[in-house]
Amino acid sequence: MFSRTLARRLINVGRVQTIRQRSSVPFNTCILFVPQQEAWIVERFGKFHRLLEPGLNFCIPVVDTIKYVQSLKEIAIDIPQQSAITADNVTLHIDGVLYLRIMDPYKASYGVEDAQYAITQLAQTTMRSEIGKISLDHLFRERESLNYAIVEQINVASSSWGVDCKRYEILDITMPARVQEAMQMQVEAERKKRAAILESEGIKEAEINVAEGKKQSRILASEANKVEEINAALGEAEAMKQRADARAKSIELIAASMKKDEASNAVSFSVAEQYISAFNNLAKESNTILLPSQTGDISSMVAQAMTIYKQVGPKQLDAHKYELEEIPDNVTKNKET
Repeated sequence: MFSRTLARRLINVGRVQTIRQRSSVPFNTCILFVPQQEAWIVERFGKFHRLLEPGLNFCIPVVDTIKYVQSLKEIAIDIPQQSAITADNVTLHIDGVLYLRIMDPYKASYGVEDAQYAITQLAQTTMRSEIGKISLDHLFRERESLNYAIVEQINVASSSWGVDCKRYEILDITMPARVQEAMQMQVEAERKKRAAILESEGIKEAEINVAEGKKQSRILASEANKVEEINAALGEAEAMKQRADARAKSIELIAASMKKDEASNAVSFSVAEQYISAFNNLAKESNTILLPSQTGDISSMVAQAMTIYKQVGPKQLDAHKYELEEIPDNVTKNKET
């Protein structure tokens, strides 16, 4: 444990030394060539005199002294690893990288002793402060907003130093092993939960589809039965109509025939024929029958039928003819005695 702490401190010291390394101050040789994207601060008798622009410049030896050399390029500073505590009391170790640029060489030289070192310390304290405002779960989801908040806080403090912080990026976040295991278990539980939910939704959709299919099949079957019954009823009605029309036509023909000569003989013959035919079917459907008193006297039956026919008026002829045709059926109708 002690060796790890010592190694970490040595690494941090090496990083700080790398951060604080700056370009060496050149010696005043009267004729000076300033490189592009650099600013040289010249003091005369220990007081700020002027800022040398890139290119050829002339300075008075001994009187003028080059005090500071500032690079105007964008600089990437490695922020050493540090510990921070989140809002839910979880200790983390975070390191990052900061990108900045010197906008005002005068303020960067005289506003702060070491601008890069000051920015590094400010970035560390600001990062600890911002991480302490959020919980561990929101830290990974709001990483971009955290970087933006750190940059805003650094720019507020570094504006008087002539330094502009461009962006800040968190490189690595190290958490305790137990916390990492707990988060892994949470992720696994969440995935199992999603899998169970998706499976249940699939079963639900399948059952709904099956129920809808059964419902549609029953509806179609009922509609088919309805159409079939309607067609059967229409067919039966049409058949009854056809039978009624045929019966009416037969009655009309019989009525027309009875107006002719010898019609009474034909009626007598028809009644006798139907009477004999009716007695041929006796006792076929039931063992219990009802017989008239004069079963063997066919002539008396025919005479009785003809007497009924003569008593019927011309207007009731068709109806009584229909009843005469039904007499054998009435005689052979089964009744329990």
